[in-house]
Amino acid sequence: MQSLMVMGTTSDSGKSTIVAALCRWLHRQGVSVAPFKPQNMALNSAVTEDGGEIGRSTALQALACGIEPHSDMNPVLLKPQTDRGAQVILRGQVYGNMDAVDYHGFKKEARKSVMAAWEALKARYDVIIVEGAGSPAEINLRENDIANMGFAEAADLPVLLVGDIDRGGVFAQLVGTLQLLSQSERDRITGLLINRFRGDPALLEDGLKWLEDYTGKPVVGVFPYLQGLILDAEDSVGLTGTEADEDALKVVVPALPRMSNHNDFDPLRLHPKVDLQFIGPDQPKPGADLILLPGSKSTRADREWLKAQGWDDHIQRHLRYGGKVLGICGGFQMLGKTIADPDGIEGEPGGTEGLNLLDLETRLVEGKQLRRVTGVFAESGTPMSGYEIHNGVTTGRALERPLVSLDGRPDGAISQDQAVAGCYIHGVFDDAEACDILLVWAGLQNGQAITDYQQHRLAELDRLADAVTEHISVDLL
Repeated sequence: MQSLMVMGTTSDSGKSTIVAALCRWLHRQGVSVAPFKPQNMALNSAVTEDGGEIGRSTALQALACGIEPHSDMNPVLLKPQTDRGAQVILRGQVYGNMDAVDYHGFKKEARKSVMAAWEALKARYDVIIVEGAGSPAEINLRENDIANMGFAEAADLPVLLVGDIDRGGVFAQLVGTLQLLSQSERDRITGLLINRFRGDPALLEDGLKWLEDYTGKPVVGVFPYLQGLILDAEDSVGLTGTEADEDALKVVVPALPRMSNHNDFDPLRLHPKVDLQFIGPDQPKPGADLILLPGSKSTRADREWLKAQGWDDHIQRHLRYGGKVLGICGGFQMLGKTIADPDGIEGEPGGTEGLNLLDLETRLVEGKQLRRVTGVFAESGTPMSGYEIHNGVTTGRALERPLVSLDGRPDGAISQDQAVAGCYIHGVFDDAEACDILLVWAGLQNGQAITDYQQHRLAELDRLADAVTEHISVDLL
């Protein structure tokens, strides 16, 4: 088994994209390859074939490898619930909630899960491309590290260090990172990669020669800034997409503080007949045809945020003028009358009033629902698919009009006047036919989806692999 670990000088340096690119390039060479991320902190997640939960970017990398995602590929997933606390998921299953200090002390125990998953994955694939987290130069986090050099040393891996030139100061990023590593860690870095370069690479030649001479490390390539690239992001909400037509359906998404799985809406960003906007705190709320309430890792707190930001009145006015509202997962829970949390699943025990748009009540309970699902829209019979990731149990009369039927099991609800709907299913827009049904319901006329989202993802991954061939020294790699 051979392996390479990709680390970055900063968060969002492009590690996930480079790993996906390398995985796709190797897969196209006929190599049995898999991704691995020892520790990830993200609110965007996916359900694996073994019924676990991993970061969405790792699941995308599995797609690049032509394999199903497995919980061994991301053995530690941290899902932030507050600024200081997160839900800890080990090998796909919830372990518990911890604040940052407690988790720092827990990392010795978490290392056991990481190494067990690593050994299991090694036995199944010929090559593993490993992704670090944040930066290996975060000296305050180096004790008991399992995310970067701590894992690289435990697994005895070579490292490719990636710097983001689009941020500026890429030479300082790379040199400074190397300076903050121990000698044994520096020795592990066998190559440097400059990412997101715009312009003529010839302009960099003098700088690259200096960098190699100064560090003693080869520069394996200069990876270009790929304009318009849309792939599953870790947490940041990117808004780059296809420009919408003038008569596009206007869709607005409140950017909740603990919004989860905003990738649900990537197919809408690509749709030329949809104008999608995320609206952050204190931003003006534009008129829209559809308001989408996304998932949330802290549903009660994000519901209170909606109220404090004036969304309650805005949604009521939106409905009076004929607009539609759709809630996904936590957003679906917010549409009901109450969200009860007597056991303190999300923090302090208590209850929170919902938007009271559907006759529903939700109780947060132990035991997360993690499953992939297929079914049909209840009224039209149109096929749909997706996945569930939630703790809540929802009851109420509104469920007598379900939005979807999942192998005979009803899920979600739609109001009698057809103006308000919701369900627990993430990824409901991914299938083109299902996306069409929802957009037509929201008011889009003749709205056949031009972009098949699944085919788009594969095409973008192939675009990354092409860039590896063209811009990275394959011999050095």
